[in-house]
Amino acid sequence: MARLFGTDGVRGIANEELTPLMAMQLGQAGAYVLTKQTQHKPTIMVGCDTRISGDMLANALMAGVCSVGANAVYVGVIPTPAVAYLTRKYKVDAGVVISASHNPVEFNGIKFFNGDGYKLSDDLEDEIEALINNNMAGVKFPTGTGVGKIKYRNDAREEYINHAMRKIPVNLNGMKIVVDCAEGASFYTSVETLKELGAQVIAIHNNPDGTNINANCGSTHMQELQARVVYEKAQVGLAFDGDADRMLAVDENGKIVDGDQIMAIIGNHMKHQGKLKNDTIVATVMSNLGFYIMANEQGLNIEQTKVGDRYVLERMREIGAVLGGEQSGHVILLEENTTGDGLLSALHLLEVMVDTGKPLSELASIMSVMPQALVNAKVPTHKKDKYMEYPEIAKAIEDLEAMFAGEGRVLIRPSGTEPKVRVMIEGKDQEVIEREAKKLADLIQNTML
Repeated sequence: MARLFGTDGVRGIANEELTPLMAMQLGQAGAYVLTKQTQHKPTIMVGCDTRISGDMLANALMAGVCSVGANAVYVGVIPTPAVAYLTRKYKVDAGVVISASHNPVEFNGIKFFNGDGYKLSDDLEDEIEALINNNMAGVKFPTGTGVGKIKYRNDAREEYINHAMRKIPVNLNGMKIVVDCAEGASFYTSVETLKELGAQVIAIHNNPDGTNINANCGSTHMQELQARVVYEKAQVGLAFDGDADRMLAVDENGKIVDGDQIMAIIGNHMKHQGKLKNDTIVATVMSNLGFYIMANEQGLNIEQTKVGDRYVLERMREIGAVLGGEQSGHVILLEENTTGDGLLSALHLLEVMVDTGKPLSELASIMSVMPQALVNAKVPTHKKDKYMEYPEIAKAIEDLEAMFAGEGRVLIRPSGTEPKVRVMIEGKDQEVIEREAKKLADLIQNTML
């Protein structure tokens, strides 16, 4: 049986794969495992993004939490990094976010934070999963006054906004910013923060209705933002994903500035200020080769991990790094929050623009981006880790690696959150790498169906 938890919690199509029953069981098992050592009545904080299934799953999960004797605090629609921060601030025992991040509306997910605001280790996730598979064997369900209750808080998002402004009190007077909120959890927090700091904000896709999250908008669909920045003659555009733990930018010319470039800009600024510990940034194998060339030129050290912001975070904690992230826009600033935080990374980027007086296009030129092609092959979830077991796929990958040796690279990996195998090729010729990536993705998809 496939593991319940992926790289970012439990994901699936809401009401089909991720059912209210599953949410309730996760609430029960999660609350029990994360609080069994406490000597008090534990409390779990719960927030969600804007997708329509959020209410259904949040209430089912909180019913599970209460059924094992824990209390729940529901903070409503709020970014994932806000839950991580507020779990620590309010000193609750754990936090839960109901969100499928950048995925389409039919998906949803459940991810846990421990009392310190960190995503759970594989061992803890396995313990929760085992408890569910064993039908909560050995768990005593209280009755009467022993059951938990739910408290609703409406001030949580203001607390998060205040935290962001305290950490990066940059003066944005005179700056025009276009913000794409992805019809998601940042629709209020990002806009209000930037306005409070003095920016002229043009917000797009900030009217979520439960069904439009990530629909041709946000950090995975940036064409409209690119055009709008140029039309408005704005200095910068910011694009969040559905739960606002990632952010990508657009420069004044309408060109995308990705997570690697954002880390390069922020990292070099921190280095010059003496704030980048050991001059080190933690990145994943998906980071562009240009990022590593930039690091070598600028005297930066890059620590490399497998894909997933949780693995970036684990390595950051191991070595004491303060900056890390992914090309996709997850940027972790560990002295300010314990997970990827789109708003904090946006404010840091804007701070560099203000401090240097340079346009974003000039700042982004610190690294040259080598052409990349990324093509997804749709495969059954239970097969996505087994692509190398097919001889024709293994041979095709071997041939591609030989073709690009010395002039690029080939990276194949199963998605941690979707039923897909991702094919990424870097090389000098965009047309060639796109053709070869599509050819291999088609082979994987057709062979593994």
